[in-house]
Amino acid sequence: MVRKIKAKLVLRLRADGFSRRQIAAQGMSRHSVTAVLEAADREGIGWDEVASVDEAAVYARLFPGRGEHESVYAEPDWKLVHRELARVGVTLKLLHSEYVDRCRSEGSMAMGYDRFCRNYQQHLLISGAVSRVGHKAGQSVEVDWSGPTMQLTDPVTGRATRVYLFVAALPFSRFAFVEPTLDMRQDTWLRTHAAMFDWFGGSVPRIVPDNLKTGVIKHPAEGEIVLNDAYRELAAHYSAAVLPGRVRKPKDKPSVEGTVGNIATAVIAQLRGRQFATLAELRAAIDERVHAYNAEPFQKREGSRQSVFEAEERTLLRPLPAVPFEISRWAYGRRVGRNGHVVWEKNFYSVPFAHIGRAVDLRVTDTMLEVFAGHERLTSHLLAPPGVTNEHRTRDADLPDGPRYRQWDPQRVREWAGRIGESTTTVVNRVFESVPVEEQGLDAALAVLRLSRRYSAARVEAACVIALASLRSPRYAHLRPILETGQDQTGRRIPIFEPDVETESAAGYVRGADYYAGGTR
Repeated sequence: MVRKIKAKLVLRLRADGFSRRQIAAQGMSRHSVTAVLEAADREGIGWDEVASVDEAAVYARLFPGRGEHESVYAEPDWKLVHRELARVGVTLKLLHSEYVDRCRSEGSMAMGYDRFCRNYQQHLLISGAVSRVGHKAGQSVEVDWSGPTMQLTDPVTGRATRVYLFVAALPFSRFAFVEPTLDMRQDTWLRTHAAMFDWFGGSVPRIVPDNLKTGVIKHPAEGEIVLNDAYRELAAHYSAAVLPGRVRKPKDKPSVEGTVGNIATAVIAQLRGRQFATLAELRAAIDERVHAYNAEPFQKREGSRQSVFEAEERTLLRPLPAVPFEISRWAYGRRVGRNGHVVWEKNFYSVPFAHIGRAVDLRVTDTMLEVFAGHERLTSHLLAPPGVTNEHRTRDADLPDGPRYRQWDPQRVREWAGRIGESTTTVVNRVFESVPVEEQGLDAALAVLRLSRRYSAARVEAACVIALASLRSPRYAHLRPILETGQDQTGRRIPIFEPDVETESAAGYVRGADYYAGGTR
């Protein structure tokens, strides 16, 4: 082909004294060499005139217009086509139909859809090459949140609620799954994955997500990827590995990225004229549209997403686990109390006594609470029902040998008071007598008894003797000042005044003149 002749090289070799036969021996035909030399002689061009000119310019001077073909079709604005494709719901097929309509109105000839797509691909190769990623059946699934959203409309108030779309695609068959949700929290992210595998009827070895925090905690340029614990558990439950795409590299998961755009047309655009009041109603409409989308024939490939999935990919999926995945939450660094229990939502769960004072991690599901120290599971409990507080879930095996943990009750409080002394027992009994139900006096009685942890039992007993001399039913607020000021040790008593019920009139208690120091003057 004449276009491949290196015309500049031919002129340089002739200037160096090479014959036509010797020039042709450099890898060119004698006919091509002759054509170059005859054109150079006709135009009066020698080596000196082209020594500083590039190869393409030399060929153009010798063979002007050769190899140039003018297309009979109207050329689209490919930059505009590429920019329009970024908009929600816009496809090449839609842009081609608009291009054909425009050509008809202008009276020009429009190229067919196949040529339109090939020329657009050529434009992409010139502006920036895009690599094609090959996929094997049943090996991976790509997942992502759709940028475009939908909404629910309250039929009474007209209030709109945003609905997010979780989108998944199997790269080999392009079989798609879409799930509407009201938020993008971690538990929602996990539930959509479980629903996705149920939709496919099996699992795959690889899950390719984006680098969102509900799935990936850290994705450094070098080093290991740090996954969210709950997301890692979900992948392990389905015998899969999470392999997130590189940060800010959507081409690492092109199938789902393309599916997100197609879903914008097949679902969002198709349902834009309808209103939905409930998520279940919207989910049913989306499922209908996704079924139609999966059944739609390929444009450049035999069959459809549904047919390729059923014929070639479904049988290669791994069977689903016998037990459904249970969504869990993690709470880190919870301290085990001195009573051998850890607190979760105002309830108490026992931990082996050897870990008292240690920080542990809690894994909480809808029905179970598990306690972990690192990767070791220490114990597990049934979760207390919603709304229940101050409930103790205690295993005897978690407590040390000896007396087991007991709930505080009036009898146990009286036993403690009896070990301190007779006056302390009197104070506790009178506390219980002052309330309609004895359980209402537990807190006040325990407050008195816990003074023996700061002060000795003998001092608490002495303080109770002093308080009972002035008050019928002393409390913590009366005993603590006696102990803090050392009255139980010095024997000096500061009078404690209490209203005398017998002398109290209808107008209220009236203090005597002695209280106001009237008798000291």
